[in-house]
Amino acid sequence: MTTNGSHRIKAVFFDLYNTLARFWPPREQIQTQACADFGYSVTPDGIARGYLRADAFMSRENARSQVQRRSPADQLTFFTEYERLILEGAGVDAPPSVAGQIWRRVRQIPYGMTLFDDVADTLPRLRASGYVVGVITNMSSTGQQVASDLGLDAYADFVVTSGEVGMGKPHPPIYLTALARANANPSEAVHVGDSVSGDVEGAMSVGITPVYINRYPDTPPEDPPPEGVPTVHTLADVETLLRQGV
Repeated sequence: MTTNGSHRIKAVFFDLYNTLARFWPPREQIQTQACADFGYSVTPDGIARGYLRADAFMSRENARSQVQRRSPADQLTFFTEYERLILEGAGVDAPPSVAGQIWRRVRQIPYGMTLFDDVADTLPRLRASGYVVGVITNMSSTGQQVASDLGLDAYADFVVTSGEVGMGKPHPPIYLTALARANANPSEAVHVGDSVSGDVEGAMSVGITPVYINRYPDTPPEDPPPEGVPTVHTLADVETLLRQGV
């Protein structure tokens, strides 16, 4: 076990989307197909830049009020702007009316989520080293359902979702639920995630040590993490930080 100051780290929590899992087919491919249906040509790099803007927007909005708990009309307004930001990052200046149509087309294209390759290697090693491994995600499904759908029950001790808790990241209840499940104090836990407002600031608000992960190192983050928060690109990097005492 590593230590954080004078405290022994007992639990390592992970965000799900863009930390442990990603869309499959890749989101760049899905967006490219949807945009082509409306006559727009985009590049994977452009879409990746756009998603950084859009995901930062989502994190800020979730901090204000959970998107998944808004009315259908308000959700449509949100995702229209979300899609507009994706397109803007890709160099496409689309009005909201068109952005909303492209988002609806994106939703019609079949896709799912798949785990990053390093999950199967790294998470079992963390558990074998004695860490409690948990997943914290803003999803409406139950933790059991998320774990079953993605095969996470083979790699994590539990999954906590905003649907179960009633409030998601960055708000404290979801983090406190994870701490209770891990039987750990905040000073004994580390949380790894790709959102500054949702993961980094949310973890810090309850005293958990944050680690920022950027799975796409060639694309700089829209909102960089605060000074002093370590940045990693792979789960092996997380292992290294733990060995070094975070």
